[in-house]
Amino acid sequence: MTTRPGMTVSEHVQAALEFLEHSDREFEAGDIMQGSEKLWGAASHAVTAIAKQRGWAFSKYNHRRNAVRRLAEAYQDDSLVSGFFAAGQFHANFYHDTMEDDVVEDGRPIVHNFVRRIAGMVEESGS
Repeated sequence: MTTRPGMTVSEHVQAALEFLEHSDREFEAGDIMQGSEKLWGAASHAVTAIAKQRGWAFSKYNHRRNAVRRLAEAYQDDSLVSGFFAAGQFHANFYHDTMEDDVVEDGRPIVHNFVRRIAGMVEESGS
């Protein structure tokens, strides 16, 4: 899993899916902080992919958040906003390690579903 500036849309999708796999391995190994950060990485790369594909700004957190809001409105699906918010909670957990175990377990599938949904949108539109 290599990330670098100038990645293509499909490379961002691939990175997102690889980060999901890596996050699962980190959680299984008991490294909650690294698993949390990799979940955030998966979500961030997925949103970057679709924003880049659609010609939207994506380089800053606020750009990605706005992209998710645009998608939620376009697809009439507020769960997209919730999924991105959940991913952000995992990002914060990487720094602060404050999430309770049950919150981690409840949140992981939310982020997985979010990433897979965004990746599916990219595929539908053609990368």
